[in-house]
Amino acid sequence: MALHLLHVVVIRENPAMKRIAVLYATREGHTALVAECAARRLRDFGIDVEVTNLRTTRSEVRLEDYDAAVLAASVHVGKHEPEIVKFVRQHRTQLEAMPTAFLSVSLSQAGVEMPQATPEQRARAAAGVQEVLDSFYAETGWQPTLVKAVAGALLYTKYNFITRFILKQISKKAGGSTDTSRDHVYTDWTALEAFISSWAETFVSARRPAGAFFDNSQK
Repeated sequence: MALHLLHVVVIRENPAMKRIAVLYATREGHTALVAECAARRLRDFGIDVEVTNLRTTRSEVRLEDYDAAVLAASVHVGKHEPEIVKFVRQHRTQLEAMPTAFLSVSLSQAGVEMPQATPEQRARAAAGVQEVLDSFYAETGWQPTLVKAVAGALLYTKYNFITRFILKQISKKAGGSTDTSRDHVYTDWTALEAFISSWAETFVSARRPAGAFFDNSQK
């Protein structure tokens, strides 16, 4: 197994930095793992991070208490989780005033990254990823500082019969696994950590004006 070495600059003291909010919405739970991965990497910088599930929290998120925010949402039937959409629409002005990163977690991105997928399958998947993101931008009016599409997971063991059948057909068409006896995680954790590290280094060292940049790099 190849050993991946990731350079991390650890910031132990930064009086100007308060903390970072990592906010997510998930249905089957995989995006929670994505959010926690991002939080762990940020804590490697000595940053105070608070992780909140927008689907279950009963507390109001006060963005004025944070210096930056990471938002993560899974995609279902071409739409990001409604809790994320609602939150962004309500807090767009505050989000635009701080460094942000948006993690869009989908099986379409898994289709982009699957080694066994044909070029045509990859192209269709990439177009699907961009279409969903464009729809999100139009619906919320928000342009994050940085955006990364993250390959999600096929959690066959957690789906009901109908959902499992539908996703099996979608996966087959995209070149993915149709083995419904187990779950399949397609997330590239190393790439996700590298993205979060790069984002953190950028705004910790120097605040940049917000301007969307779509990161969809492959291994």
